[in-house]
Amino acid sequence: MHKAPLNTLAAAIALLSATAAGAAGFVDDSHADLVLRNYYFDRNYLGETPQAAAREWAQGFILKFRSGFTEGPVGFGLDAQGMLGLKLDSSADRAGTGLLPYDPVTREPADDYSELGLTAKMRVSKSELQAGTISTFLPIAFASPTRLLPQTFRGTYLRSQDIDGLTLHAGWLDRINLRDSTDYQKMSVGAPNGRFNGAATSDRFIFLGGDYAWSKQLTLKYYHAELDQLYRKDYFGFVDERALGPGRLKSDFRLFVTGEDGAAKAGKVDNRNSALMLTYAWASHSLGVGYMRLDGDTAMPYLFGTEPLVITEGTLSSEFLNPKERSWQVKFDQDFAGAGLPGLKGMLRYVRGDNIELAKFGGSGLTESEKDVELSYTVQSGSFKGVAFRVRHAWYRNDFAPGATHRDDNELRLNVDYTLALW
Repeated sequence: MHKAPLNTLAAAIALLSATAAGAAGFVDDSHADLVLRNYYFDRNYLGETPQAAAREWAQGFILKFRSGFTEGPVGFGLDAQGMLGLKLDSSADRAGTGLLPYDPVTREPADDYSELGLTAKMRVSKSELQAGTISTFLPIAFASPTRLLPQTFRGTYLRSQDIDGLTLHAGWLDRINLRDSTDYQKMSVGAPNGRFNGAATSDRFIFLGGDYAWSKQLTLKYYHAELDQLYRKDYFGFVDERALGPGRLKSDFRLFVTGEDGAAKAGKVDNRNSALMLTYAWASHSLGVGYMRLDGDTAMPYLFGTEPLVITEGTLSSEFLNPKERSWQVKFDQDFAGAGLPGLKGMLRYVRGDNIELAKFGGSGLTESEKDVELSYTVQSGSFKGVAFRVRHAWYRNDFAPGATHRDDNELRLNVDYTLALW
C-alpha cells in the first residue's frame, strides 16, 4: 500500500508550481485547497447475518491543486490531488463501511491509507483534454463522492463547449480506484444479490455523449458507454424546469437501455430502466414524487464502485435496481433560511420497490423499502465559518430470503467537512 504524508504531497505541489513559474497563467490562475472530512458510519444489520454491524470512524484529508493554463492557442496545465485517510475507530468484526481498506483474509482495517493523483491537461478554445487521474460525473459513469475519500479513474477525458448550448463529453478509462483503496484495478459490474458475475473484469470503458440546452427551461441529454466484453449502455434524458404558480416545477426524465457487449463475461444483460421525477419548489420548500420501472430479463448494470445515478440517488442503503422492480418515492426538502436559520437544511424521503424477481432470494413479487432523514448545517459566520455538519439516518427493509444484500438494516452517518482555501 502506497503511503505519502501530507507534507510530502505539499512539497510535490510546490515543486510543480516552481517548475512552471515562468509560464504565465499556469501559476497566476492556479489555486489549491485542503478538504478536512471527519466521517462516522454505522450500519446495524438486523436478524441473523454473518456480520452484526459495519461501524467505523475516520478522518480524511484531501489536498487539491489546480493549475491554470500556459498562454497561447494551446494551453497546458497540471492538476494534483493528494489524499490521506486515518483510522479513528474500527475493528475486524466491524470493517467494510467503505471508509477504510481492510485485509480480505483477516478483515483487519488499515490504520491509514493515502494516494497521489496527477492529471495532465491541455486546452484549445473551449475544449479541454485530461489524462491521468480522472473524475467523471456523468449518468453512465458517476465517480462516487459518498465516503471518506472520493473514487477516481485512470484514463483520458475530453470536454468541449465550443458549440453554443452543447457540452460534449468523451473518454477512455482503463482502471478504477475505489473510494476505500489506493490501488488501481480493472473494472467490473456492480452485482449485489447475485445479479451478475461480479468477478468478471474489463480494462476498457469508453463513453461519448453530451447535454444540449434546447432552451432556458429544457436540457436534453444522451450518452453511450461500453464496458468491454461486459455491457453496453445508452442513456436518454431531459431536465425541464419552469415557473408554475408561486413556484417552479422541475421534470427529470431518465431512460437507461443496457445490453451485453462482446463475450458478455458478466452474464446476460437485458434491461430498460425508465423513470420520471417531478419536483415542485416554492418559498423554502420542495416536494418531489418519482416513479421508476425496470423491464427486461436482468437488473441494470453499472460500474462497480460508482453511483448508478438513477432517480433514487441519495438513498443510503439500496439503489432499487433489482430485476423487474417497480419503485416510487416521495421526497421533501426544507431550507430553514426562510425561518431565520440560514445554513440549516433538512430532507425526508420514502422509497418503496415491489415486483422484484430474485430467484436465489425468494423468487418473484419481492419488496423493499427505505426511509431517509437528513439534517445539515453550515456555519455562516465567525471563526468556524464554512464548517459543515451533516447527520443522515436510514431504515431499510426487504422480504428477501436470508443471504441477500442488506436484508434489513438501520444506518447512521455523521460527517463534518471544512474546506480551507490555501491560495
